[in-house]
Amino acid sequence: MRALVQRVSEASVSTDREVARIGPGLLVLLGIATGDTGEQADRLAAKLLKLRLFDDRSVADTGGEVLCVSQFTLLGDTRKGNRPSYTEAAPAAEAEPLYERVCEALGAKRGTFGEHMRVSLVNDGPVTLMVEV
Repeated sequence: MRALVQRVSEASVSTDREVARIGPGLLVLLGIATGDTGEQADRLAAKLLKLRLFDDRSVADTGGEVLCVSQFTLLGDTRKGNRPSYTEAAPAAEAEPLYERVCEALGAKRGTFGEHMRVSLVNDGPVTLMVEV
């Protein structure tokens, strides 16, 4: 399980309509690999809530918001050739329940799983981290 985490002053995700918007907090782009487990989802969510990205405080400490967007392309493998391979990404039936589990544990607003989405953000710092469990 892999997450790209960005400290933001604001972020939103939309399809043909706006789905979710947050103010200061974290934007989490979440990639779920084949074989990832509920235990990993719980560990990742706990880690994200405790990351000290706000003047040595966490998003939980600051009362910031979290926006979580499913992002299977984080599992893209570009080591061979120029076309990414997504064979490591979990199929939707496996990934969606884990995505929902992470979102619930984070108390996150969320994108629409499996849809083409537009993500907008104002990166604060900028601060961007890759977190894997």
